[in-house]
Amino acid sequence: MTKNHPENTSRRRFLAGSAAVAGATATGLGASGLMASPPARAIQTQARILIAGAGAAGLSIATRLSRQLDGARITLVDSREVHLYQPGLTLVATGNWTPGHVEDRNQRYIPEGVEWVKDDIVEFMPDQDQVATAGGDTLDYDYLVITTGLQLNFDEIEGMDTDLIGRNGIGCVYASPDHAERTWQAASTFIESGGVGLFTRPPGPIKCAGAPLKVTMLIEDALQDKGNRANAELHYLPPAEGLFSQPDVNAFLKDYFPSKRDIAIDYNHPLTAIDAERQEATFTTPDGPVTRDYDFIHVVPPMSAPDMIRHGELGWQDGSFQGWLEVDQYSMQHRRYPNVFGAGDVVGTPIGKTAASVKAQAPVVADNVVAAIQDQAFPAAWNGYTSCPLITEKGQAMLVEFDFDLAMTPSFSFIDPMESQWAPWFLKDRMLHAAYNAMLRGRV
Repeated sequence: MTKNHPENTSRRRFLAGSAAVAGATATGLGASGLMASPPARAIQTQARILIAGAGAAGLSIATRLSRQLDGARITLVDSREVHLYQPGLTLVATGNWTPGHVEDRNQRYIPEGVEWVKDDIVEFMPDQDQVATAGGDTLDYDYLVITTGLQLNFDEIEGMDTDLIGRNGIGCVYASPDHAERTWQAASTFIESGGVGLFTRPPGPIKCAGAPLKVTMLIEDALQDKGNRANAELHYLPPAEGLFSQPDVNAFLKDYFPSKRDIAIDYNHPLTAIDAERQEATFTTPDGPVTRDYDFIHVVPPMSAPDMIRHGELGWQDGSFQGWLEVDQYSMQHRRYPNVFGAGDVVGTPIGKTAASVKAQAPVVADNVVAAIQDQAFPAAWNGYTSCPLITEKGQAMLVEFDFDLAMTPSFSFIDPMESQWAPWFLKDRMLHAAYNAMLRGRV
């Protein structure tokens, strides 16, 4: 196979375009649907607002509310002091970034006047407008914003444990920067020696659904660079019949993987067990359990809302989003508890577990909480905007943007979402981290 290289003659245009895209990404142009501008003057209120979780969504919303309200008591609850730039973990796990590139401190982004309780919430009691913490405290609120993120359920794969990541050919991009680095160590051995590579994807919603695809393609690309592609057999194993939620990209990948990258697609193969010592993985298929040998396996664990949501009063009680935070997908308000809102990976919506979705959701939640305090109609709605720089090889990516209707919503006409180009790679590698940090500070 011949590897595609970016055209140097077009880089100047792409660089200028990438700057424009980053600006659009940073400002939210075309991203969040019906958005109202923040009020020119802060609203006077003594409302107690509790934000559960200091990830991207929690910090962004805390900053916005601190500017839009005067006199409110805003409390952020989270024990984590290290802030992770999770979109960068894929680049760490494939040898393009170091772990330090994705690690920061939450303290740098908590605005003045916001109280930080360094504890974890273990129970939500929405009928009492209270939460309970691991440290034994009970906190009251008038308005609750849930931004806890999601939960990685490695224990749902028999024999799997995070301690195995980096050993016996096992990798995982999701666990932590350290585990991502260990993943690259395991992948590097595979790239040097070849063999059988298995790339999994669990049933149900996951954060950054493009990450398993990116890891697959970047490792295949690294094998090509090493001159060892002929000695490797690669399989992508989705749990059902699809590869990506957006139909055009799904159709593209179903052809692209086998025909252009020689990556076999084994449909209906959710991973259910792993034997690290024997380097065997077992999948449940329509024809029964299938066990395969591997030299490298990228394990993506099943994911869910944290247990206190999925087994509590605030999760969807049934339906396709069962266990995820039950919010209206447009206003981000809880459907049964009107003083509760949510954003980020924890919410049960048709799409949107990406940092791009958080950027679109944060101003919607902040504006609607302010409106709720004033007993006014909601001024803002999220249209489902999400974005995935789908990396196809080092130096090339597709910038895929779409909404609830799964319709492509490209920000700029010169970037074809169905074409792998240098500009989206440059955006991912060099520019989106700065835009993300600006989002945490409520500047975008």
